[in-house]
Formats: sequence, structure tokens, C-alpha cells
Amino acid sequence: MSDQKARIGFIGTGWWATANHLPILKQRSDELGDVELSAVCRLGKPELHMVQEVFDVPFGTEDYRQMLNEVELDGVVVSSPHTLHFEHALAALDRGLHVMVEKPMCTKAADAQELVRFADKKGLHLMVPLGWHHTSYIQEAKRQLDAGVVGQIESVLCHMASPIRGLLQGLDFDHEANGGGLFPPDPTTWADPIIADGGYGHAQMSHSLSLMSWLTGLVPQDVFAMMTQAESKVEMYDALTVRFTNGVIGALSGSGDIPEGQMFQLDIRIFGSEGMLLLDIERARLAIHRHDKQDHIFDVASDAGGYSCEGPPNNFVDLILGNTSDNYTPGEVAMRSVMILDAAYRSAKSGQMEKV
Repeated sequence: MSDQKARIGFIGTGWWATANHLPILKQRSDELGDVELSAVCRLGKPELHMVQEVFDVPFGTEDYRQMLNEVELDGVVVSSPHTLHFEHALAALDRGLHVMVEKPMCTKAADAQELVRFADKKGLHLMVPLGWHHTSYIQEAKRQLDAGVVGQIESVLCHMASPIRGLLQGLDFDHEANGGGLFPPDPTTWADPIIADGGYGHAQMSHSLSLMSWLTGLVPQDVFAMMTQAESKVEMYDALTVRFTNGVIGALSGSGDIPEGQMFQLDIRIFGSEGMLLLDIERARLAIHRHDKQDHIFDVASDAGGYSCEGPPNNFVDLILGNTSDNYTPGEVAMRSVMILDAAYRSAKSGQMEKV
């Protein structure tokens, strides 16, 4: 790596990449000078040129292979449609590049497992930009669980709800009022059952299931799921029952239909042999209640659960530069969420419990 700069390329620069990842890395480049936005790849020449101009990126192409072959890079951000993540991330890893790949990391468990295996084999960083992992009180919850505050985990509850009914129905989305970005999201990446390969599960439960997996370390074994639509071609609601490899059971749910303007819901409750941990982003709560009465209610600001995704792009750069070894959203955690969702979609179709 030359002059201690992380040279970053992008595969896919739609709504969220231009609303979050590119602006954050451009700001870091301007302020710290340790990031170089080297190349972007996306379809559509006018849109490609717009991204290059706005973010001052010297190389642009509609062919990701050309970018990987012709540009000296240290890391790649993959923010293409869900079902292309595996192809694009694997190609970047194969070139020896670190990868930050958008959620869901993949839509198939075998693909997610292969990315993690391949990154480990090559000694490369693989991460998924999941912003809540970088929130201070959620990191405190991780520390408490790692210290064994609830004892042996026996059961988990994980619920998430989001105001994305219109997106899942393929309706117009006001991107300027929802994070900005140069372009609105392509409705097909959310609402087309073939291109999206699923609905609310991939779109949002990839957040909650990855967070639950990161906090607990649980590995899924069997999944039974029911899903339903709501004037949409992809599912709006998810209800999952999961058995994990160590006998722990979990109730995991999702809803894409809370009213616009309402706070995201993400509620995780972890029950163990010595007590329970309660984590909530809507009401910004972290509480521990133990059978020995050694309870702890943490002082958490009321707005502490608000979503911000500044942490992951900066964490990615710091990993590349060797400034840290802490990957707060590692590929292995996202892989376990993909394992759950892959089995869940198969179960919803078969009506039976499915092996992960």
C-alpha cells in the first residue's frame, strides 16, 4: 500500500453507496488524506460519470472485471444488487483485495460460507456495513455477554420492524428525504422476487439477525418460517422459529410496515441460566436482570438507537491500514444471518422445518 492510503474501488454505486459510503470516504480523504477513491463501477454511462464527478473518482467503468484488472486497489466496496454480491465479492477477494459487501452479504448460505472461507484462506478482511454494531451501548451489551452476564444462553427473541412498505411494494421512494444520495433505489432490488430473492428478510432482518449473531455467537441449525405479503410480490412479514446448534431456541420476527416517520424497531432479548439481557434501539435501552438480583440498568441517551452508518466505512479503512484489528461487522456474523434466512425462505415455501 503506497503512502499509507487505502485505495478503494466500488462495484455498484446506487442510492445507499452515494448517500453513505462514498460521502463518508470522500470526507475522510479530504480531512485525513488516508483514503483514495480510485475507481467506481456501475451500469449507465451518465450515472457513472455523475458519480465520478461528484466524488472526484478518476477511473470509471461499467465492467467490474476491467476495474479489478486495471486499477491498483487495496479494498473494494460491493453495493450491487443482492444476488450479485457473491460474484462481485468473490472476484475482489480473488484479486487479493479486502471487501466490504453490503447486506445481505449473500442470499444463499453456501455462497456466504464460501466468501468467509475464501477470505480466511487469503488472510483478507471481509465485513458488512451494519451500523448498529458501532453504537456504544450496543458494544457494551456485547462486552457484558462476552463476560457471561446471563450465564449459559438458553433462548433468544429478536424482532425488527421498518417503515419500508412502499419499497417492498415497488413504489416510488423519496431518497432525498431518506438519507440523500444521487439516485433513488431501483425498485426491483427491493420488490422483484427474482432480483431481490426475497423481501423483508434480506432487506432488513439481515441487520437484526447479524446483530443477534454477533452478540450471542449462536450458530443456526434448523429453521421453521411463515411469511406473508401485503400488496407486494415479496414478503412484508416474517415469523421464524430457530434451533441453534447448542440446543438454544429463538423466536425471530420482522415487519416492513410501521408508519413513515416512526423509529425503527429492533428489540433483542437474551435469556440465560443466570438472567436476561434486554436491548432495544427504539426506546434505547440496555438492561440486565439476574436471578441473584445483581441487576444493572444502563444510562442510555434516548436517541442512542438512531441509525448511523459512519462506523463501517471508517472501520473498513482502518482495518486495511492496520490501524485496528477489530472488525465489528465481520463476514462470519453476516454469514450466520444468511444461513438463517436461506433456510427460512425454503421453509416458508415447503411448509416444513428446514436444515440450515
